[in-house]
This record gives sequence, structure tokens and C-alpha cells, in this order.
Amino acid sequence: MAGWTEGYWWSNDGLRLHYRDYAGGGDGRPPILCLPGLTRNARDFEAVADRLAGAWRLICVDLRGRGDSAYAKDPMSYVPLTYLQDVEALIREAGLQRFVLFGTSLGGLLTMLLAAAGADRIAGALLNDVGPAIEERGLERIRSYVGRSQSWPTWLHAARHFAEAQGDVYPGWKLDDWLGFAKRLCRLNNNGRVVLDYDMRIAEPMRVPGGTAGFDAWAAFRALRGTPSLVVRGAHSDILSEATVARMMAEVPEMESAVVPGVGHAPTLDEPEARAAIDRLLARVAA
Repeated sequence: MAGWTEGYWWSNDGLRLHYRDYAGGGDGRPPILCLPGLTRNARDFEAVADRLAGAWRLICVDLRGRGDSAYAKDPMSYVPLTYLQDVEALIREAGLQRFVLFGTSLGGLLTMLLAAAGADRIAGALLNDVGPAIEERGLERIRSYVGRSQSWPTWLHAARHFAEAQGDVYPGWKLDDWLGFAKRLCRLNNNGRVVLDYDMRIAEPMRVPGGTAGFDAWAAFRALRGTPSLVVRGAHSDILSEATVARMMAEVPEMESAVVPGVGHAPTLDEPEARAAIDRLLARVAA
């Protein structure tokens, strides 16, 4: 596994937030800022970092309320516009002038917002199984499980739970894959139980009508025009439709698309199809 250093920064409202910093990019290549999905954390990009670190510097973020970042005092701050402020604070503190964005699901929405706030600093962008239009069926599925506290006595119990609950998302996975998934998504609590590694209150804005809205996603997305970009879609995704991908590519001609067969929401980005597409994107960035 590639090594990393722990990094921390402060949000505007006084939360200590965390990221993993994988060294690389000594030849002047821009760093890659990795933004995870709703219930995920910096560990979600371990496979990507293991493959790319050294050639590229990767900064993998724990959003507020996830991983080693502090939990918010106000649960209604668990919304994209506040996450945007948090990431902007990191960009300022780390002195990032130009960077690549890898955004999975929620992280992809933040990628669009960052482009809208200043596209000239973005050297490349990857949207992983997300676009400006999100399928209601997928949103309903996410609402059904986010914020439900669960625990398991062992990692094996947790892995078997996820295999049963999400086996249709990754039908080809073996038990070792599910163990790795559990260790990315969960942590041990003080009682030695395996628990989900996020603040259950991240679900609260999703229960409020319009609680997760607040911006025109298509307008934000169009800010990526002129930027080397890639959208990766799981072939069985219930979040990102083929029709949305087609419109995205029409709106941003620089965007390439890649489909990961046999998986749903969201690809791990370690699949062969995703790896090849990422390599093509980074070749465009480095050119």
C-alpha cells in the first residue's frame, strides 16, 4: 500500500477536518483532490492512491462528519454548499493553485460546484457515477439506509451484512472484497464493535423538503467546459442514467465517458475500465 501523511485543516465554523496526503507529482503535475460519496471517507480512494501515488500527489478528504473529521454541531450544515466551503478552506490552506478533481457521487456534485466557483484552477475532473440529474429511484434507496445506526461484533459479520445488502451493486465480489469494503466504510468503536464511520445526522437534511438542494446543477456542470473531464458510470447505476450521460457529453464536449460493466452505484475506480479511462484523463492533464 502507498504511504500517506495525515493532514488537517479548519472549517469556517471551527471544525477540525482531516485528509490523507499521498506524496507524488514532483515533476510539477497538479495534485489530485479526491472527494468521497455521502457515507464514505478518505479510505474509499485507497486503491486509486495505491496505483497513482508517486507519479501523482493525491489528497483524499474526509468531509465533515466522516472518518477522522469532526462531527458538525448543526446537522443542517451537512449540505453541499457547506461542504464546498470546507473544501475551499482546504484549497486555500494547502496553497493549491491548480488541481485535478476526482469526485464520487456527492464528491462529484462538489466537483461541479468547485468548477462553478473557479474553473480556471481545475486541470481535470472525474465524475464517478454522478451527474447534474440524479435518478429518484437511487435517491430513495439511499434515503432508506443513510442515518440508520448499525453495529456488528466482527469484521466478518459486517462484511456478510454488506454482501447481503449490496450484493446487487457488486455481484462479482468475493468475501475478501466485502471485508475490504467494510473496513473502508466502518471503524471500531470504544466497545470493540464495528460501526459505520460517519455521523448518523448526515441524513437529517435529506428528510427536509429541498434540504439538499440549493444550486443549479446543470449550470455548475457547464463550468467544466474547456476542462479535460471524464464521467464513469456503473452499468447498473440507479443514480446516473444513460440519458443524463448523453446530455453531459453534449453539454461538455471535452468529456469522455466510460462504463464499468456489472456494477451499480458506484464503481470503485479500480475496475479495468475505470483504470484505463483515468489513465487517459491524466494523460490529457499531463500533456
